[in-house]
Amino acid sequence: MGDVERALISGEIIEQYPDDYPYPSCLIIGIDNAGKNLHVVCGVSEIELWLITAYYPDIEEWETDLKTRKEI
Repeated sequence: MGDVERALISGEIIEQYPDDYPYPSCLIIGIDNAGKNLHVVCGVSEIELWLITAYYPDIEEWETDLKTRKEI
């Protein structure tokens, strides 16, 4: 199983973007194969899941829970 797949299976939605085009999307935090937190952004249609990007969250941008964006 790949890192992104594992993160999606183990993850939880931390942000939702219902107005994204062409499909609503969301940000998921999950755990990769090495046990690290991984953020995955997905678009969701009625029949498909679109993987937009995956990245390791930067502590400069996220609170220590890696679920809450820091205030700028």
